[in-house]
Amino acid sequence: MGKIGVLTSGGDAPGMNAAIRAIVRSGISRGYEVYGIRDGYYGLVNKNFTLLSQSDVSDIMVRGGTFLGSARLPEFKEDKVVEQAVSNLKEYGIDSLVVIGGDGTYRGAQALYEKGINCIAIPGTIDNDIFSTDFSIGFDTALETIVENVDRLRDTSSSHNRCSVVEVMGNKCGDLAIFSGLTCGAEVIITKETGFDEEQLLKQLTYFSEVRKKNHAIVVISEKITDVALLAKLISLETPFSGRDTVLGHIQRGGSPSPNDRLLATRLGDKAVENIMNGIGGCCVGIVNNEIVTIPIETALAMPIRKRQEYFDLHKRLV
Repeated sequence: MGKIGVLTSGGDAPGMNAAIRAIVRSGISRGYEVYGIRDGYYGLVNKNFTLLSQSDVSDIMVRGGTFLGSARLPEFKEDKVVEQAVSNLKEYGIDSLVVIGGDGTYRGAQALYEKGINCIAIPGTIDNDIFSTDFSIGFDTALETIVENVDRLRDTSSSHNRCSVVEVMGNKCGDLAIFSGLTCGAEVIITKETGFDEEQLLKQLTYFSEVRKKNHAIVVISEKITDVALLAKLISLETPFSGRDTVLGHIQRGGSPSPNDRLLATRLGDKAVENIMNGIGGCCVGIVNNEIVTIPIETALAMPIRKRQEYFDLHKRLV
């Protein structure tokens, strides 16, 4: 019936391998040849293509990262680089391409679609900052990792009258902070949506210590809002707590994907192949209200940043 290419691009996310497995096996079962493209758009431009069999994707579902590899290629914004990628796909006779990644990956897929390549995008990013889907592949696993680590920090914080300031990922989206903060019982959650008021934070922490008589506190904050090391020192100086900072960093990306991420990735990978079989292109798949949906990539990229006001309101009631 044709040939399908699959690549992963941008930051890796647990569950990407499960999506690759689903695409390969669903594609083969429908009569397609499926080619893995290594190192994302870089491999696409440099013709790093490998024909994949069902056995090639055996046992990869349980592994974190992406066995196809990933690399960033800023030059893919240039028209001549996109045309080279198109030429390579046509040389191999690849009719359709499935890309797994974040918004940069989506933009690359849209550029290829405008050049005549049938592209399907799958959301794979721990930040959950693809706003056409309720959840992206990797988010649930990253959330589990954060919760596990914050729970451990709480044990030691409560023993030493500490305030732990925990920085989590989520440059454009505060979902990791708000979901982890709620599930860990954090006293304070700070994201771009909430804004950051240093003076107000210090007053809150003093209130928790002196009025609520709490012997510890957890502050969960999204990355790139403030210097958490300096903030922790200020907490030590201006509140009864001893401030300590923890930057979880890329540990949030790793680990075996959760069952939810494996299931989501499998459903989205199969849907991507179904769309290709039905002649649908220039679109992305996602999950909305637990239903797998398909929308144009262009529409997905134009969606506004998701607000989680109901979750922030819930936190205020419970803190």
